[in-house]
Amino acid sequence: MGFKILAINPGSTSTKIALYDDERSLWEEILRHTTDEISRFADVIDQLDWRRGLILTALREQGCDIKELSVVIGRGGLVRPVPAGVYEVNSRMRYDLRNAPRKHACNLGGLLAAQIAHMAGPHVKAYIADPPVVDEMDDVARITGMPMCPRKPIFHALNQKAIARLHCERTGRVYEKSNLIVAHLGGGISVAAHRQGRIVDVNNALDGDGPFAPDRAGSIPSSELIKACFSGQYSEEELQKFVSSKGGLVAYLGTNSVIQVMERIAAGDQRARKMMDAMCYNIAKQIGAMAAALCGEVDGILLTGGIAYNAPVTDYIRERCSFIAPVTVYPGENELETLMQNALVVLRGIIVPKVYM
Repeated sequence: MGFKILAINPGSTSTKIALYDDERSLWEEILRHTTDEISRFADVIDQLDWRRGLILTALREQGCDIKELSVVIGRGGLVRPVPAGVYEVNSRMRYDLRNAPRKHACNLGGLLAAQIAHMAGPHVKAYIADPPVVDEMDDVARITGMPMCPRKPIFHALNQKAIARLHCERTGRVYEKSNLIVAHLGGGISVAAHRQGRIVDVNNALDGDGPFAPDRAGSIPSSELIKACFSGQYSEEELQKFVSSKGGLVAYLGTNSVIQVMERIAAGDQRARKMMDAMCYNIAKQIGAMAAALCGEVDGILLTGGIAYNAPVTDYIRERCSFIAPVTVYPGENELETLMQNALVVLRGIIVPKVYM
């Protein structure tokens, strides 16, 4: 018998869970949550007990005894900026997750892991790995033209790190000796410069920085945004939603589904084609910017995330960016598997978990 690992990845409308015996997947399930179910809760943290109950019910239905677990690992949340790595969920982290100024379902990951680990027994610990607030940026990358508005990384750190390491394993490279550009293409889009094991520059994929995405606005001309803020046509809440959930393709085309947009393009919708080309164009520009951050010394460009399943998107980016470095596509996220791998290196004593302080 190997190590039994429970991985938990909470999202806005689902909770993904998986059980592993070492690397072997025993069972995986997506617990989907309807809008009516979610709307019963005033705050995302209020969903904690409800989601824990759903997870425990699913485990019982699969005949899983939580007392047999070796570890529980959850998706990281919007805590204080930290270096990349695996962190044990301690009291300080639990407090910060509950009281995080940004409300997001990912804040539930560490809390769910901690509660289920506590129920499983004193031998079971709870971890998170590479939360969205991983901060390894060069100081020069933080500075903007407005001192009160520094750049901050909030991005797909877990998948970014995993794909970079996977690529190095497959190509015979060492991550800590490689220069890579990784573009995570999903509901949000993050493009990062990985320099010898550190993410030295990356756009804030949540708060309005970098390319626009299926439902996020990306970087916006400042004067135009200020005009919109004081026009009287929009509330602060409406503008915040444009930035983080109602911008991008949603604002132009009424959908955040790239599959639907591709279908409209195939049916001859020229507006859909124009907006998709614009999104891809902005991704390519951001990749070019990250190439400059790496002084042009780029070993590879990696495209990942759900949108990377769409060949027209990856072909467009490859055509624009292959002069920088070879472009390789790793579609999807596999975040549960990545969480499992991070737990295993701790269980096997390969690394020591970091302390959140």
